[in-house]
Amino acid sequence: MKVAIIDDEEVACRLIKRVLDAEGFEVEYFLTGHSFLQRLSRETFPIVFIDLHLPDMNGMEILTHVKKRFEDTEAIIITGHASIETAVDAIKAGAYHYITKPFKRHDVRLLANKARKKIDLLVENRALRLALGQGGTITGFVGSSPAMQEVFAMIKKVAMVNCNVLLQAETGTGKQMAARAIHSLSPRKDNAFIAFNCGGFAEELIASELFGHEKGAYTGATATKIGLLESAAGGTVFLDEIGEMPLSMQVKLLHVLQERQIFRVGGTKAIDLDIRIIAATNKDLKKEVESGSFREDLFYRLNVVTIRLPKLTERKDDIPLLITHFIEKFRLAFSKDTRQISPQALDILLHYHFPGNVRELENIIQRAVALAEGESIQVRDLPADLRKLAFTTFEGEDLLSLETMEKQHISKVLDITGNNRKLSSEILGIPLTTLWRRMKKYGLSK
Repeated sequence: MKVAIIDDEEVACRLIKRVLDAEGFEVEYFLTGHSFLQRLSRETFPIVFIDLHLPDMNGMEILTHVKKRFEDTEAIIITGHASIETAVDAIKAGAYHYITKPFKRHDVRLLANKARKKIDLLVENRALRLALGQGGTITGFVGSSPAMQEVFAMIKKVAMVNCNVLLQAETGTGKQMAARAIHSLSPRKDNAFIAFNCGGFAEELIASELFGHEKGAYTGATATKIGLLESAAGGTVFLDEIGEMPLSMQVKLLHVLQERQIFRVGGTKAIDLDIRIIAATNKDLKKEVESGSFREDLFYRLNVVTIRLPKLTERKDDIPLLITHFIEKFRLAFSKDTRQISPQALDILLHYHFPGNVRELENIIQRAVALAEGESIQVRDLPADLRKLAFTTFEGEDLLSLETMEKQHISKVLDITGNNRKLSSEILGIPLTTLWRRMKKYGLSK
């Protein structure tokens, strides 16, 4: 990373250059403001050290010029103790920090490395946002992996075709998000999107919710109720966990798909429907048909186009992108400074199998951001079961206790020395009596 120093004291310039050269920076120094500005017209410097008092111009003028042309350049102001107030004004004008003369090598090194870290993070975040923009072309989704690009392409194609869609996906992979994306990209986008989970409800409740009921249809039906299917006129209905729907209700849904009509519970008048059905399941509906748990005719009505959403373990390339996305989401929600994840914590998440998929990752990052101290999520901020992943294996073998390692090492030394205890004690660096006690303890005395 290139650094420019603008100071009329060459001794100060050489000192800063020597310190930063050792840190791997590429340093140039300038004794006047004009010579620096001429160079700046041909070169970019991500970090600049600017003396406030120069013979040919004011350091604040240079700062203003630099920040106007290169907003991301980090400026460190060089000043004397008497001008600290001016240095503070420079920070308000966009400088990163200031350093007072006579300065210490440690302060120069620390400020330059902090500025470099800030710039690196900015570049990394921009690259990630670019990846999010390229991969996350479907609202709500984050991903640039080939598996997700295939899903995005399918969603875009099927959105414009007025056909039923079946989403085959595990819990936590974004089924409802995919259904909403299809709706929002379709000609129906200005009308209602209604979601209903078919699992865990009695048949009577499902019928009442989907089809509505007439007044007096059953005890407690004191008024006519419009069902979800009817209220979604012109829009999209998302039926999640369709594999859990009772067989008797499957018959009624099949009638809706065939005739595009419904009857409210207790009603005798057919109501025409203009809706699109998107269904989702984590079951293998073909096997459910074979076992008699799902109607074959309904399966083929729903399965005009099938989109399979990949598990998180099938799109591991997206995990860093998702983590960045969730950190930013919860950083803002919790008003925290957390902006990144440590390499050790990231490595644990990359090796985790995520049975709960993206939803589980989101919950893990939410917890981690809430607990994190400082700018980075650390291993200690992860759930206990994940932290254990860092310690359960070592190069494919179980970690050994100190006693086991000591026993094995003593045994190995004894074997090498032909059971020569004096030589073994010298190699091990312990008294002969201590070796004898260890041999007795570990059953090696014979």
